[in-house]
Amino acid sequence: MGDTQDWAAGPGAAERARSVLATAWSCAVTAEGAREEYVGAHAVTGDGGVLLDVPEDSALFAAALCAPRGEPTAVLEFADVAPVPVRQRIRARLWLAGFFSRRGARLLFRPTRVVLRQPSGAVLLELEEFAAARPDPLATAEAQLLTHLADSHPDAVERLTRLVRPESLHAVTRVAPLAVDRHGLTLRIERTRAHGDVRLAFHTPADDVSQLTERMHALLTQAAAACPRALQRHRADGDR
Repeated sequence: MGDTQDWAAGPGAAERARSVLATAWSCAVTAEGAREEYVGAHAVTGDGGVLLDVPEDSALFAAALCAPRGEPTAVLEFADVAPVPVRQRIRARLWLAGFFSRRGARLLFRPTRVVLRQPSGAVLLELEEFAAARPDPLATAEAQLLTHLADSHPDAVERLTRLVRPESLHAVTRVAPLAVDRHGLTLRIERTRAHGDVRLAFHTPADDVSQLTERMHALLTQAAAACPRALQRHRADGDR
């Protein structure tokens, strides 16, 4: 189910893709019909290329050196996983099709096709736009920020639901922070057999963590001034 508020600004697809690339800890590589998983083995260049540490005796390294120069020979897949445990925890997937070349002891991957899939659907990105985009300024801090909010300030999360339309809170079993970026905070609204997401926009974008703190305080102040209401939670299957 898709809960909605009034339209709120959010990161564009290219910025979102670069944020996924900047924060992903692992990637899956499909080449020569084989699929390999690499954890903590990649870095990102300024224009969106991917540097990958691969053993020189691996099949992937050999395939990269023998492939026709400049031809698409591999697909890299990255998953964006919500830091707070929620249903359907993968928030987005990013696929890069392209080719490898050798860069010293590492492989350099250059994308020739970039696809970002989010719950709203898949988007084929222009390569120039992808290369020029930058990650959201809060992307690398997001995991720590959201887990701190969920674990240490559940009262604040509940207070923020005063900014959510009452119909979106019908039969709610749990509310959790799902995502944050410079434009706003997204809450996951869970019910017994369904869920939806609601976005709370900041009054102006936050360019760093200190500005985010001010934007969150502004939301909480707005929530405190809203009509108080208790969440009418329904017991989820398996709850005691």
